[in-house]
Amino acid sequence: MNKLENQSLKSLNTFGFDVNAAQIFEVQEVSDMHKLYSMGLFNNPIRVISGGSNLLLTQDIEIPVILIRNKGIIITQETNDHVFLKVGAGENWHDFVIHCVERNWGGIENLSLIPGCVGACPIQNIGAYGTEVKDTITSVEVFNRATNEFETFQNHECKFEYRDSIFKSQRKDEYIITDVEFKLHKNWTPKTSYGDINQQLAKQGISSPTIKDVSDAVTEIRKSKLPDPVEIGNSGSFFKNPIISKTLADKLLQEYPALKLFPINEQEVKVAAAWLIDSLGWKGHTENDVGVHEKQALVLINKGNGSGKDILHLARKIQDSVNVKFGIKLDFEVNIW
Repeated sequence: MNKLENQSLKSLNTFGFDVNAAQIFEVQEVSDMHKLYSMGLFNNPIRVISGGSNLLLTQDIEIPVILIRNKGIIITQETNDHVFLKVGAGENWHDFVIHCVERNWGGIENLSLIPGCVGACPIQNIGAYGTEVKDTITSVEVFNRATNEFETFQNHECKFEYRDSIFKSQRKDEYIITDVEFKLHKNWTPKTSYGDINQQLAKQGISSPTIKDVSDAVTEIRKSKLPDPVEIGNSGSFFKNPIISKTLADKLLQEYPALKLFPINEQEVKVAAAWLIDSLGWKGHTENDVGVHEKQALVLINKGNGSGKDILHLARKIQDSVNVKFGIKLDFEVNIW
């Protein structure tokens, strides 16, 4: 375990905001958690960071920051049809996806090129192109900050919802995720019906795609639509797609026939937040050296000299405009510090 003092978090958040952390404790082994507990670190508020890809920093951090860096990909069980993998929370998510794709293990290829680390994926229940990570997670290993013990949450105990889990809502700040176990498929038919995947595959003349083909297609689509955080600071999708009643959806469709909707069940409908934002003219908008990406209205960007407070101010203006126009409240997908 390493301890750093008065360190910039610029390289540890994909927005690239240069805020300072008074103390950083770098966890390289899960046993380091016991050391932090014995130091009394968990008796007071802390912040936990890994890849910093779903994070908006608006101020310097005076309380201790725990930086999760433990790694490892271990096969815990294998059958003719499946492979079970225990993965350290500090592993880079996309590197893990490619690790599986190269071995033809299916189930997470649609989640290619999502920034961040493995430990954050259950918190957010990351998803893209018709796939959510909850569909492959079997269990999540955590450290209980109050008891100094490690515990295991089975999939159903994680209470996964759309971009949500027990670790983000009901039991937020009680646990630190240390490892995640996945169940992947050896005999797998990739999902290609969502979004532009089929179109991308058709461009390449692929009619019977492999797992790698789908991963490559998703990677190319994301590169064409989303800015690289290395070049333009961002956290991917800043807003969640709101879920509204079918009654409200039907009413809005009468006035806005082009509104993009995705049925969930007989009572609820998911609305494309990007369409709502774009229809109000926000795409490409810039103020105080932050803005809305010109190709994707869900993505807020730091053009170089903006601040987290500037992003938050812009996000709230977008929230207000959507609520006034459509009567829909947009929720943030990112965590605000």
